[in-house]
Amino acid sequence: MPKFRSFRADSVVLRHSDWGEADRLLTLYTREQGKVRALAKGARKVTSRKAGHIEPFTHVTLQLAKGRDLFIVTQAETVNAFLGLRDDLVKTGYAAYILELLDRFTYEEEGPNPSLFRLLIESLERVEKESDAWLAVRYYEMRLLDFLGFRPQLFECANCGREILPEDQFFSFTAGGVICPRCGQGLPNLHLISLEALKYMRHFQRSSYRDASRARPILEARAEQGQSIQKETEVLMQGYFTYLLERELNTPGFIKRVKP
Repeated sequence: MPKFRSFRADSVVLRHSDWGEADRLLTLYTREQGKVRALAKGARKVTSRKAGHIEPFTHVTLQLAKGRDLFIVTQAETVNAFLGLRDDLVKTGYAAYILELLDRFTYEEEGPNPSLFRLLIESLERVEKESDAWLAVRYYEMRLLDFLGFRPQLFECANCGREILPEDQFFSFTAGGVICPRCGQGLPNLHLISLEALKYMRHFQRSSYRDASRARPILEARAEQGQSIQKETEVLMQGYFTYLLERELNTPGFIKRVKP
């Protein structure tokens, strides 16, 4: 926590809740301090100038003062409201998923992580801009795991350490990576992973976003095959997150309901 009484924070609003009669309690991810909570006094009043700046997944610059127990928002200026995310329910769902993952995996007083903050901003921009958010979300998941210390092992067997050969494999949430067919014969709680799905996950793990954007399963020669790879990768990643968090995420269910 900062020792000075007031500071400017480049922030993204992860969520908010009502507080008292007219205030809002904000959960923020900031470039300067990581995850913090702050109170926006009077933000629920019709006349409040702060209200429009502190909605979820808004990129905002805040002036935060040190209060007795919480930071107090004294000024707010929107950097990017991501209006394109709010006009499309599917994109709203993906943006909420990005925020939920970050919120669940981070804690207050962990300190700043500028790389994670930059990933958050860039991912929201990509989801807003691109017609199909699948790639942006999967890339975010893989980079998030890297920054949090949960990088899945995709090139060697997580059980025996042998190099993974070009064939269908298993994936173990417990071991945190791919299990070769030889080891997979005797291990419980494994999930099948096809060669194509593994190929895309590896590509996302070792590539820049520009290079990763060349890998689009939906553009496979057979659309049905591409959609199958998308679904397989999505299910594996969400299963891994559920294992790590020891609870299911809320936003994937919403995305399924609104996605055509």
